[in-house]
Order: sequence, then structure tokens, then C-alpha cells
Amino acid sequence: MKKHVISFLLAGLFLADTMSAQINTNPPGGTEIRAMAEWEEVQALTISWTSFPAILKQIVAAARLETTVIILSDDPAGTETYLLSANTGGAAFDNLNNVVILNSNYDSIWMRDYAANPVYLNGVDSLVMVDWMYNRPRPNDDSSPADVSNYLGLPLFETSQSPYDLRYTGGNYMSDGFGTAFASELILDENDGTGDFNIFYPNHSSAEIDGILSDFMGIHTYIKMPVLPYDGIHHIDMHMKLVDEETLLVGEYPDGVADGPQINANIEYVLANFQSHFGTPFHVVRIPMPPSTGGAYPDSNGAYRTYTNAVFVNNTIIFPTYREEYDTTAFRIWGE
Repeated sequence: MKKHVISFLLAGLFLADTMSAQINTNPPGGTEIRAMAEWEEVQALTISWTSFPAILKQIVAAARLETTVIILSDDPAGTETYLLSANTGGAAFDNLNNVVILNSNYDSIWMRDYAANPVYLNGVDSLVMVDWMYNRPRPNDDSSPADVSNYLGLPLFETSQSPYDLRYTGGNYMSDGFGTAFASELILDENDGTGDFNIFYPNHSSAEIDGILSDFMGIHTYIKMPVLPYDGIHHIDMHMKLVDEETLLVGEYPDGVADGPQINANIEYVLANFQSHFGTPFHVVRIPMPPSTGGAYPDSNGAYRTYTNAVFVNNTIIFPTYREEYDTTAFRIWGE
């Protein structure tokens, strides 16, 4: 089915009574554990209501046409007022159909990084959530997946106890829905017993990390690529998007600029060593990485701008925009 392409500058109302969900620190067990691909059907999109409220309102306006939007808020009444008022986030909502506001604590807006991951047991039979230890010292972010799983009544599996402890972040993870996943080697750096923040870092080999992701998420082919020199957070969603089981949308810089050479080397490595679930070569589609307004790229102190840091919401795709001369190209490529 054709997806609608909607862009934003970033990525009936009721306060829900949460249900008690079971939290587990051992693997789910059973057969055919399957991490969901992002483009599969979703029953909800979750956001944290903090920072950039105008952009969040735009996201809610588009996403609630496709699915339920669950908003984590430490001020539900204030969030309701903002959505129902005319402000810099656009026109006032006539109603809050398909919007749920949960009273919850959190530390930051970066929901993709700390949210739990949907995983099916027995292929498609039973939906559970798998939550890694967040790779930032933000304890409220790290605990917020329990609020969502409680509301949805889904079992929550946490990789928080040895030997299954795993430090990870969602921006550095992509799944094809058939057991293949992609990441930068940040996953190795943050599970070797050391790290940049004053938090606990597990000490695991690459094979042990593979085993944890296999046990909890059914990942059997885990493709790890060298980190990029100018992407300070080393999240693959800053330059790459798995669009379907066979297609990689990959950011492109001018020749020799910024992270362009390492991105190209990483894609060449993937193409030379891996195939899609269907035994076909991955199809690579390139999309520009736009410079700052003054024309500077990250290797010249320019901002890191990307069109791959997007989210699927059923038949809608939400991605950032910057300025028309580059945005029109991004719309065309995403639309195709």
C-alpha cells in the first residue's frame, strides 16, 4: 500500500489507568522469537511531551490519523491545553480522538532511543516488549517503557541482569523483521566494561552480545559497521534507514565530505558480505545529507542534518525538513 510522505522539522483524551504488566529479566523463551520491522503495522506511536512542543503537536496531528498516539507527560493538563489551543504547533485540535496521555516521568524527548522494542513470540502470535538498558544516565527515560507496557498490558522483558545485561540505544538499531539487524560498532564500545558516562557498562564479547539479541529478539544476523567520524552519537538512523527487507535508504554527502567516505565503505561492506532475507542483494537508494544554511557540512562545523532519521506510522512516513532546495529532493526520493 502506498505510504503518505509527511515532513516535520524534527522525528478523545483520557488519562489511562495502567494495567499491571509482568516484567522479566530472562529471555522470553519459546519458538520463533521475531523482532518486528519498523514498517510493520503498529497499534500506537509513543512520544514524550518535553522540548519542541510545536513539532510534537505536528507529529501527533499526523500520527493520530493512522494509529493511537500515546503521550508521556508530567503535566497532562498542560499537554491537553496545548493540543487544544492555536499556537506555533498549528491549528487547535477539534478533539483528541486517538490520543492517550499517560502521567509519566522521563528525562528527555529522545523516545526512539529509550523506548522498548516490539517482539513477537511464535512468529506473530504473542506481542511482548523488550527493553535494553539506556546508554545515557537518564533513569526516568530508562524506566518509562514500564509505563507503556503497563498501559498496553504487554509483558516487558528487560536486559538488565547478568548474564543478559545489555547497554543499547534505539537510534543504533534497525530490524528487517526476519532476524537481521543493523548497528554501528557503538554497541561493542558500550558493552566492553567502559563508557563515556558515569553509569554501569556490561562487559561482553561481540559473540555474547549476539547471543543476548538472539535470545531476547530472535536476531540471528547482526550486522555491525564502523562508527562515523563526525556523527558524535554514532546512531545509524542518522545516515541509514531500512525501508523494507531488501532496501536501504542511505545518506549521501558530496565526494570526500564529512562522513561520506565511511558511509560508502560501510555500505560496500554490507553489500559484499550480506544478502536480504530473500537471498537477494540489498537495493541501495541514496538521499542527500543537506548542509547547514551557510553551506557548511559537519567536517566544517556545520550541523548534522539528515532525511533518514524518520519514523513509519502505518501508511505515513514522518521525517525532518530543513529548506526547500533540499527538501523537494527528499520528498521525491521518499515518495518513490
